[in-house]
Amino acid sequence: MQLGDARLGKLADNITGFGRALRRAGVKLDSSRMALALQAALLVDVGERADLGAALEAVMIGREQDRLVFRELFEIYFQDPKVGNKLLAQLLPSAEGKAEPSKRRPRVREALAPQKTFGQQAAPTREDQKLEFDAAMTASDIARLQHADFNALSGTEYRLVERLARDIRLPLPDYTSRRSRPGIQGARMHWPGVMHEAARTGGELMRLPRLQRRQQPLPLLVLVDVSGSMERYARLLLAFLHASTRRHIQRDVFAFGMGLTDLSPAFRVADTDLMLAQASQAIEDFAGGTRLGASLATLRQQHARRLVGRRTIVLIITDGLDTGEPAELDAELQWLRRRSRRLLWLNPLLRFDGYAPLARGASVLHKHAHGMLAVHNLSKLEELAAGLAALMKT
Repeated sequence: MQLGDARLGKLADNITGFGRALRRAGVKLDSSRMALALQAALLVDVGERADLGAALEAVMIGREQDRLVFRELFEIYFQDPKVGNKLLAQLLPSAEGKAEPSKRRPRVREALAPQKTFGQQAAPTREDQKLEFDAAMTASDIARLQHADFNALSGTEYRLVERLARDIRLPLPDYTSRRSRPGIQGARMHWPGVMHEAARTGGELMRLPRLQRRQQPLPLLVLVDVSGSMERYARLLLAFLHASTRRHIQRDVFAFGMGLTDLSPAFRVADTDLMLAQASQAIEDFAGGTRLGASLATLRQQHARRLVGRRTIVLIITDGLDTGEPAELDAELQWLRRRSRRLLWLNPLLRFDGYAPLARGASVLHKHAHGMLAVHNLSKLEELAAGLAALMKT
């Protein structure tokens, strides 16, 4: 088998450089997967790009949301042999991929673009760029960003924090469903399973399958404020919720400003970047005012069936700076609280010591919410799951 560049020792360098580009794009990739990628490349004909891409994808990608990013970056990276060297040197690639630069996914554009490490003012040297290629942040940078307010981040820091937020999980409490499934415990017999067991053992019953109740996560309803004061928080929290509740059975997401926008169709998209793009197109009043009462009225009139009895957990993400009438907000929050299990307020303004909900809308929301939690930095997002579990027990 002819390996081309492999005879000159370039195949391993090219795959390693491609792996570093994937890391820049936010793909989780460790040394063991890199070693498997090198072995996989030797088992296929590297002259066939489709075979090489399929082999690398099988061992390098472990999450479904990274698959489209891998394929687009693979097409760009292996289009021109010189692209690998340019990426390793942190230079802007000149190769022409199938996707135009303006149409590439944000994670792919960021992986191909030159970047500087935090705190570096002068242009980095060529050698420093190679060393820092797959380490966009140092340990001290990560520790600092864990407690940095989202609203105080630079553009580069904001993108990196958004990537980190996508890896935070938000497990929700389970409830016992009316539906059942075969199991080893339960009050009722699973008669089809009993007959199947009898057929396997010649009529001798060695085990009696039973039906047990399913355990499912509680339904989730999310209302995200997209007004001007929440602009920096809204995008990042939408990305966080999309990734952290990806396996959730039932989740309904709405954005509210001057009106209500249904983002549930966008949240069904597997890729977070595509979800954000669709959400941006759907929201018409982004960075405007806030009328939570009117938005909840629209929810009650048009989407009341999204609330599943008294099992639904409602998350309202807002700073409480509402411009609507407090009486309308009070009436709508009373209705929402009666139709949900827990009404939780996620408030970025808790970053201020001694914060008190003195604004008209904030005071009404504080009166009806079962609890208020902070969501202004990464450390608070990591504590969110524990906070939700504690509030569910009260």
